Amino acid sequence: MRVLVVEDEPDLAAAIALSLRRDGYAVDIADDGSSALDRAGLNDYDLVCLDLGLPDCDGLDVCRTVLTMDRPAEASAPRILMLTARSGVDDRIRGLDHGADDYLVKPFSLGELGARVRALLRRDTAGASSVVTRAGVELDSSRHTVRVNGTAVGLTTKEFALLRWFVLHPDVVHSAEQLLEHVWDEHADPFTNTVRMTLSNLRRKLQASGGDRLIETIAGRGYILRSEP
Repeated sequence: MRVLVVEDEPDLAAAIALSLRRDGYAVDIADDGSSALDRAGLNDYDLVCLDLGLPDCDGLDVCRTVLTMDRPAEASAPRILMLTARSGVDDRIRGLDHGADDYLVKPFSLGELGARVRALLRRDTAGASSVVTRAGVELDSSRHTVRVNGTAVGLTTKEFALLRWFVLHPDVVHSAEQLLEHVWDEHADPFTNTVRMTLSNLRRKLQASGGDRLIETIAGRGYILRSEP
């Protein structure tokens, strides 16, 4: 999952990004509204953590513009989590009316931020629980654990992130380009074999735990995890 953090306080932005990266998310940072819109126009983000008090514009305007951007037919608008010191009820109502999915008032704990992000990214995919089971794979996003047919599997942060993408989007063929877009950040080199190598290592670990052929290759198209083996 790929997240854009829009925050003009450098220390807070860095802390949020570090926390989310530890949870396996790919994170890009923008420190003002114009750079946020530039990145949102170039990349397909799954969620935007958006500060309302930006130096060059109101975050509500950024929210509205991001949600109404032209996108390919297969792409959906990102979830919006507003981060703000504006704690009034009217402010929360206005933010939600502009299309935000959730609202977190500063100061907040990074633990609560992580829980809000997990909840938003589960919408329309796997239901209400942080534990998702597909084809014998049990993935717990809050504890960062994976079991295959009851056997614990140790994964790197990036392998976990890649598996989480497949588990939350089963029965869909994902190209290498789409995986790079959603699981890696803007610093990833698109001309390397990073997707193939990470996927190869993930498959090897899953197979060692009894998860043979969980992620299939569809020749000329990409990769798929089927909800039923």
